[in-house]
Amino acid sequence: MSKRILIVEDETDLAQILAEYLQRDGFVATTIADGLMAMAALRQAPPDLLLLDLMLPGMNGISILRELRKTSELPVIMVTARTEEIDRLLGLELGADDYICKPYSPREVVARVKTVLRRAQPTSAASGSASASGSPLEIDADTMQARVAGKNLDLTPKEFRLLQTLAGKPGRVFSRAQLLDALYADNLEVSERAIDSHLKNLRRKLAPAFPDEEPIRSIYGVGFAFEPFPS
Repeated sequence: MSKRILIVEDETDLAQILAEYLQRDGFVATTIADGLMAMAALRQAPPDLLLLDLMLPGMNGISILRELRKTSELPVIMVTARTEEIDRLLGLELGADDYICKPYSPREVVARVKTVLRRAQPTSAASGSASASGSPLEIDADTMQARVAGKNLDLTPKEFRLLQTLAGKPGRVFSRAQLLDALYADNLEVSERAIDSHLKNLRRKLAPAFPDEEPIRSIYGVGFAFEPFPS
């Protein structure tokens, strides 16, 4: 069945162009130009992915994303002409899966849609024993063990939780604050830079198993993402 994409964009010509490009690639694309109407449509019939403009009449994109994330993990790509870092950070910290700045190529948007949908496939890395997106990395939440090609990684509990958080949603960008929340659930006042130390140690322990790969990618000014290994 074709994946359904909802485009929430008040520039109607641009929305139509995106819809046409997505339809050529086999998607079912619908456009809405108003934020309140989009919120109603999302509640009634959620699509497989949401392309969400930041500046909208009725209800802006950040408010839509904030409301959506209360109940849904629907993949969201934010699309906007506002490139300030605060907007980018806010969108990602609220749970956007990707961020595209205008002007852009419609072909790039289609490629990003495919990538985010692929990453959104369930990995079940949060419970039980699971492989991260077909990679040789396995994460067993029950025993708090991570294995690469069957060989255990010697991780501390915080390194394990860090890897579990990142690999549980391959490709999704996590800010330092989000990773701190995952590691320090007791609300201790810990510097965000503590994440850098844990990441450094985790990368060092992953490196021998993947000498030609960089599984944990840094996104300057935003955060970190786990990139699936090639099959």
